[in-house]
Order: sequence, then C-alpha cells, then structure tokens
Amino acid sequence: MNKKLLTLAVAAALAAPAMASAEAILYGKLNVSLDYESIDNVISPVYNNSAESLVLRTSAGDITGSFAGYDYFYYPDGTRSSFFVPTGQPLTVEEAQALQGTFRLAPGQVLPGTDFRGWGFSKGANFRGEGRANRIGVKGSEDLGNGLKAIYQIELGLNFDTNNNVVNNADTISYRNTFVGLAGDWGTFLMGRHDSPLKISTAKLDLFTDTMADYNGTIGFDDNRFDQTVAYISPNWSGFQFAGAIVPGGGATAGAGQNWNSDGIAEGYALAAIYSNGPFYASAAFESVSSDMQMNTSTSLNSCFPYTQYADAAGTTPLWTEYGCDQATDDYNKWRFGLGLLDWNGFTLTAIYENQENLPGSSSVAGVTYYDQMRADGTVLYLSDYSWYLPGGPDKSELWQIQAGYSFGNWMIKGMYGQRDFSGGTSAIPIYGETPVNAGVYRSMYNDYYSGTSDSWALGVDYNFSKRTKAYMLYTQTNADGGDTPVLTDAIGDGAPAAEAVAGVPGRSQWDGFSIGMMHSF
Repeated sequence: MNKKLLTLAVAAALAAPAMASAEAILYGKLNVSLDYESIDNVISPVYNNSAESLVLRTSAGDITGSFAGYDYFYYPDGTRSSFFVPTGQPLTVEEAQALQGTFRLAPGQVLPGTDFRGWGFSKGANFRGEGRANRIGVKGSEDLGNGLKAIYQIELGLNFDTNNNVVNNADTISYRNTFVGLAGDWGTFLMGRHDSPLKISTAKLDLFTDTMADYNGTIGFDDNRFDQTVAYISPNWSGFQFAGAIVPGGGATAGAGQNWNSDGIAEGYALAAIYSNGPFYASAAFESVSSDMQMNTSTSLNSCFPYTQYADAAGTTPLWTEYGCDQATDDYNKWRFGLGLLDWNGFTLTAIYENQENLPGSSSVAGVTYYDQMRADGTVLYLSDYSWYLPGGPDKSELWQIQAGYSFGNWMIKGMYGQRDFSGGTSAIPIYGETPVNAGVYRSMYNDYYSGTSDSWALGVDYNFSKRTKAYMLYTQTNADGGDTPVLTDAIGDGAPAAEAVAGVPGRSQWDGFSIGMMHSF
C-alpha cells in the first residue's frame, strides 16, 4: 500500500508543472552505438631534428629534455629523475622499458607512433569522429496577443560518451540551444545560445548526422554553436528563408582565453539563405569569427614577445630566451553552399562545399632564439645562429562532400564521399641564421601538413521501426596525406636540459571504423 501511495505522489508531482504550464513541451533524443575503430598514430611519431640525443616518456607521449652530456632524465616540469640514463648509443626498446618507459632518441631518428585497434561505446573519449549528441530539453511559448508569442527553450546535452573512467559516472551535462525570444508573422528573434545560421543551412543534407560518419568528424566541416548570440530567422516565403546572427564580444574569445580587445557588437556573425520546396533544397551561408576572438589580451597587445627566460647557475645571466607569437591578423571566414534532392521517390542526393580562410592557428608562430652570453644591461655579446619560426598550420582549406541514399519500406541504404584540401603555410616558414639539423627533411615532412589532402567515405543502412525509432549500421574510413608525419623536435644551444624546444604539430590520424547503433526521439 505504501509503495502505491508513493508512486501516486511522484506521478502527481511530475504532472503538476505540466498542468501549470500547458505550453511546455518535453523532448529529447537518445543515440547509443557499439563501435570498433582502427586508428593510426593515436600518439604521433616523433622526429629528432637535433644534433643531440633526446630522452622521451613513451607512455605519456611527452618529449623531454636531455643532452648527450647529461646523465639524468628530466621530466617536463624540470624535476630530475632518480635513475641514471647512460650517455652514448640509443637504448633498445627493452632497455627503455627497463628505465621506467624512457629511452634515448638519436639525432635524425624517428620514434614510431602508437596505434589503437579496439572497441568502444557511443564514440568514447578517444575515438575519432563526432559524438552521438544525446539531448533532453524543454521548450514552449506564451501567447502575448496580436499574433505575438514569447518563446523559450532549454536544451541539455547528455555527454555519457566522453569520460575515460567508465565506473565513476563523471561525464558532464552541457548546454545546447538555450534561449528566449519573440516570434510572429514577421519571423523569430532570439537571444542566448544557438546554432550558427551556417550550421543550420546544411543540417538537412547530412544523412550520417550524429554518427561516427558525421560530416564534421570525417570531412572536417566546421559547425558552430554560439554561446552568446542575437539571432533573427525569417518566416518562410514560398520556400525561401533567411537567418542572421551576431556575437557580441564582451572580452570573450573562441577558446583563446580572454581578450579585452574583443569588444565589438559583432565579433562573430553569420548569414544564411535557404530554399526548401518539396524535394528541392539549396542554401548559401557565410560565417566570420574576428581576429580578436582568436587570441588573448596579451597576444593582441604584443605581436611577438619573450615569455620564458632561463638563467645560469648563478641565476643572473639569461642563457636563452624563448619567444612565442600567436597574433591573428585576419578574421576566420567560411563560405558554405548546399544542394539537395530530398526523398524524391525514395532517392536522396546531397552536395556540400565549404571554403575556409585564415584557419585558427595559421597565424601562430613558435620561435626560439638562444643567447649564449648577455651583459647585465641586456646587450647581447653573442647571438646564436639558431633562430627559427614555424607557423601553426595551413591557412586555407576547401571541403566538399556528396551523399546519396535510397529508401524502400522501412529501410534506407546510403553512402558518402568527400575531400578536404589544405593550402598555404609552407612558403611562410622562415629559417633565420644557421638552419636546424636536417632542415631539408624538416620541410619535406611538413609539406603534407601544410598543403595536403584528406578524404573520407562511408556506407550505411538504416532500419526505421517508426518515425521516432531507428537502428543503423555503418562503416567509414578517413585517409590523409601526412598521416605519418611526426612531431618535430629541436634541441639547440649549450644550455641546461631545460633548453629543449618542441615545435610542430602531430600528423593527421588515419582511421576507419564500424558502428551499430539505435536512435530514439521523443
């Protein structure tokens, strides 16, 4: 009897808010999958572009400082190991394992990358591709009269596929589209967190959305959801619709920390025009994120500046100074165009093209200048010839993808193929003074990174149990030029083991995978 009364009480409590706010709608989507992936270079290979031997910790993939004349292993935080590392020839793998997972990497030697082959669940923390975008939300409206409505939405992302610890249940809940606004015959105006119009423009064209083969995680299309946005979406005029959004700065950046120069009312903005009439679909969109949103305040104020100085044993004379420059000089811009023939007698065919200019990081420069001696007044007695700079990556890319599907009964078979071409960056690598060891190899290895191509394809099948529930299977593969490109190291100068510069970026991973999953919307 008590259990029945408790059940009734809980049911009444849950029903009360719904009765008080009849316009509120609870909705959501659950999408889980069992996945297998084969990933090359989960930990990237490393090339020792140095005249000195290096000691590395393979388990963490960290490059750490040690010169041939030193007998101890130094950790990244500068602390010294308690065990002795012999100088001389590189250690074998077996010898390295005996030394707590460390080993010596000889000049010009490449440390092979580490691959992954195995199973996961709903993407998993370290799998390639996009997450499954599970969500739950509440949305509703209030009639304000004269054809005007107040609208609201609160949507939470259920991120149960991102945690490395499968027993502590510590995956987070994130906010998705959450906003308040007004709507009428003139369209919809909203403020809050919302998908960019560029993202909206081709959302209907991805037959593999929210799966391992989603076009963001395979081809590399760049969809944004702006955290602080003011947006307008027009009504549908005979199939035509327009959307626009601005992002006030407020000192915020796109992941670079705070920048008080990010103060404009439209530090980011996006526009989209869409035509959707029957099976025919077309869209054009543009999005821009300002240069101020690509860097923090310090970088914005100082184009290149010293950020680390190392002293001699007496703690008075700097031996060398490390410089960094992340200043973004141009806005990150994207154009996207989409075409689709949607569910025409069971057939679906879509095509998407995107052009990305001034990619984030392309303006970043890592550089090291070594001073062998310096007077107390700061003048340099002797400046080492070793001074070099490396841009953070390519500055342009072009992406395209075609998808096709055919539905019959409850089934749909589908496929996709696309490419991404990178350009720029290679010619912008200046090597000043005496070039590093094996500079020719240096440029050759990174040529693919700065001007390479990647391609992806997928095949899949869906079975629709109903309009809200479906099961799916798919296989996808991504290949890339420079997939085995190692991280480049430079050990230059006569300083202590801390004088170890690590430059470059990991090679693009190549991977393929199989996924079987189920989606339910409510």
